[in-house]
Parts: sequence; structure tokens; C-alpha cells
Amino acid sequence: MFKYLLFDLDGTLTESGPGIMNAADHALKYYGIPGESTEKLRKFIGPPLKDSFMGFYGFDEAKAIEAIAKFREYYNTKGWCENSPYPGVPEMLKSLKECGYVLIVATSKIERLAVKICEYFGLDPYLDDIVGSDDGSRTKKDEVIRYVFEKNNIQDLSEVIMIGDREHDILGAKSTGIRSMGVLYGYGNYEELEKAGADVIVERVEDITRYFNHDLT
Repeated sequence: MFKYLLFDLDGTLTESGPGIMNAADHALKYYGIPGESTEKLRKFIGPPLKDSFMGFYGFDEAKAIEAIAKFREYYNTKGWCENSPYPGVPEMLKSLKECGYVLIVATSKIERLAVKICEYFGLDPYLDDIVGSDDGSRTKKDEVIRYVFEKNNIQDLSEVIMIGDREHDILGAKSTGIRSMGVLYGYGNYEELEKAGADVIVERVEDITRYFNHDLT
């Protein structure tokens, strides 16, 4: 039986695309790469930023770190609130909290920003913890998940499941020995989540509530 439900933030609890894409565009323009398509900018949603700049644009590590600083020039002042919870997310969290689950955000986003976003949109009353990256450390999803275990003294991994919309969430779960749920309303797709090895895939926010309220574990 599950006890700890770990939620990704971007693309799982909130529709964060506009702010992330605008911030990525701001950074790329600094390097003379203007006017990227929405399709290309969407790729920044989910993966660690350094991986995106290095993998998609061939930046070396030093340049990628500089690009992240440019990204944050925009995101930390404006992009973080170009965002909104998916319809039904507050109700879903409230229902699961009332059922006795421990709800924890596990995101690659800078932790202080994740806290700020959850507070701004009124999600924090339902959350037992909000864990993210720490300015250069815990940038990979498996590192974030392991820190969740440590911080919350989680011993029995059979009680934990990671819920997210991208392969990074699923692969991070597999790497740390926990089960995973992929969601299709975010920025991934069925093929991506299935290939990564999601234990279960759901279509809608309401399906998350239904799955755990019926204890289909």
C-alpha cells in the first residue's frame, strides 16, 4: 500500500510552459539564437536546464551554466508566475491529503522557487514537503528523490510512488527503486512514458484521485 506520493511540479501539478519557454527564449537570444519555434522551446520543460542547453544546442558545461543564469534573469522575475495549476489539481491534492497520504513535491526546479510557486497558487496547505534542486546540486530527478527519502526518513520504498509527466520522472523513480505513474495531460506522451517504464499511465488529473482512492496498488 502506498503512503508517500511524490509529485513532479512542472507539467504535473502546474501548467508551467509559457514561463519556461519565454525564459529559454530570453537566454537563447543572448547567444544570437532568436525566434526558436514553440516546438523547440517546449523541450526545455521537464529536463534539467543544463542538460537542455548542452543536449539541444551543443553548449559546453561552462556556457550552459552561463545560459542558466540568463534563463533565470527572466524566470525568477516574471516567468515563475506565467504558470497556473492544472484544473482539478487543488481538489485532487485535497482529496488525497484527506485520505491520509503524505504528499511531497519532488522537482528539479530550484527549491525556493518551487516553494514560492506552490504558495502563490495555494497548493502548499496540502503538501507535506516541497523538495527541489539547490543551486547546482540535486539537479537530476533521482538525486531529488533520494533527498526526499533522506529528509523525510522514508525507509520502506514499497510505500513510495513518483508521479510525473516526463521520462525523467519515470527514470528517476526506477533508478531509486520506487514505482512510478505517468500522466498524459502534461508535456510527455504515452510512447515516452511507456518506453521509460512507467508502472501505470493515466490521462487526467481525476484519474490520479480515482487510482489512489481505490487503492489499486
